[in-house]
Amino acid sequence: MFLGPAPTKGRLLVATPPLEDPNFDRTVVYMLEHHDQGALGVIINRPTPEQLAEPLDRWSELQPSPGSMFLGGPVETDALIALALTKQPLDEATDELAPVSGTIASADLTTDPVFVAARVDAVRVFRGYAGWGPGQLESEIEAGAWLVLDAEPTDVFATEPDALWRTVLRRQGGRLAWLAEAPDDLSSN
Repeated sequence: MFLGPAPTKGRLLVATPPLEDPNFDRTVVYMLEHHDQGALGVIINRPTPEQLAEPLDRWSELQPSPGSMFLGGPVETDALIALALTKQPLDEATDELAPVSGTIASADLTTDPVFVAARVDAVRVFRGYAGWGPGQLESEIEAGAWLVLDAEPTDVFATEPDALWRTVLRRQGGRLAWLAEAPDDLSSN
């Protein structure tokens, strides 16, 4: 049972400026799990120059621009997580795809992408993830470090991920849209 904010699975965590931890400054995190044992998500606005190497390069054709690996977070940076934009929401997991929320599913990178290509529009691969222990994320949200916002399926697969933080804030309207205009260096304001 949660004592703090509601679970965030399938939603976005948007870092509020200035977030002291450089790992998360101006990040947008797509949440994969959130329960009383902790939370897990991937940063969706940090592309790297790293391309998919063999044998993962066979997934390259399903990657939207930019077609590179993304830094999913500072935890277990050798771990790879793939998310797929499915053509239709999945009712249950298969050997290749497991539903996360709506048309977002996790994809098994050990499978041949031929088996999923007809069911997905895009795949993005993340190195590492963001993780929180029991109660940690709830405390950070209550302290104002994160905004919990609804995700659009295309957020995970944005073709301009460097602009995603501002894009997500702008579409909220009102005062949150103003936050999108905050300078990168708040001391220069």
